[in-house]
Amino acid sequence: MHISISLKALRVLLLFLCITVGAFAQTDIVVHDPVAIKEKGVYHLFCTGRGISHFVSTDLKNWEKLDPVFAEKPTWTNSVVPEFKNHIWAPDIIEHNGKYYLYYSVSAFAKNTSAIGLTINTTLDPNSEDYLWEDQGIVVQSIPNRDLWNAIDPNIIFDDNGTPWMSFGSFWNGLKMVKLSKDLKSIAQPEEWKTIAKRERSFDLDDKDPGDAALEAPFIFKKGQYYYLFLSWDLCCRGENSTYKVVVGRSTSATGPFMDADGKALNQGGGTLLIQGNENWYGVGHNSVYTFDGKDYYFSHAYDANDNGTPKLVVKEITWDNGWPVVEPMN
Repeated sequence: MHISISLKALRVLLLFLCITVGAFAQTDIVVHDPVAIKEKGVYHLFCTGRGISHFVSTDLKNWEKLDPVFAEKPTWTNSVVPEFKNHIWAPDIIEHNGKYYLYYSVSAFAKNTSAIGLTINTTLDPNSEDYLWEDQGIVVQSIPNRDLWNAIDPNIIFDDNGTPWMSFGSFWNGLKMVKLSKDLKSIAQPEEWKTIAKRERSFDLDDKDPGDAALEAPFIFKKGQYYYLFLSWDLCCRGENSTYKVVVGRSTSATGPFMDADGKALNQGGGTLLIQGNENWYGVGHNSVYTFDGKDYYFSHAYDANDNGTPKLVVKEITWDNGWPVVEPMN
């Protein structure tokens, strides 16, 4: 019997075999701030880590860790965060016009000495001869005492007219949204900004202080007539003291205003609870949402109370109740 197979198909097959039978495949992976995308039958997961961590799977259950996106830190990072060690935070990944745009965060913890960068590739398959991340530098930057917002945790959405917008932010004076240029590499001119979510901040604090308005990690997902804004409230990264939870609001416009189920605007402190921690999980948050093969999925990390608060990957199918997302509680 004669069998023929294309080079591309062979690559997918080899990657599949590597994931499913490889000695390093894992079902319980350590991640922080996960985002996902699917290319040619393979799910790619990017998350916080040295050089941006990269995992692959064919079933959303068994994951293989690949080499990081950046072997060396982007050269521009030294000018933003002195002594930056290539531990890159909170990426976002999209496909646009046949290319993959990977946005990422460079920062110093509890400071808004931060910037969001961008790198582009034509494929996510490291075995492809076309695989090459080409860094584009800074998209947006925040500077202490100049900006009362923090340039981390990016997310890209296109509105109904095809205009690209970036939402981002953590603490300070809330989560922001800014219009991007058509090439997705910079802020559009003239600049157009929105505040899409906010919690009350004690304004007697110094502007350099992140404050007590604990919110971050916006992610916008279009479903039917609504754009849903997911975000995380309260505290991450504190082991057993983590109090992370995810809330949501919705709008018929990609730029808001986003309202919770009780009709309160998210930029006035509103938010409908989607998921939170329990006795087995100290906190759960920094989520992303996707449609894969006709099903909607929730991704995030959660701090495992039975493993010293180690952040683990959470993937749950989303159902919908009267136009609002529902996920099963943490086990």
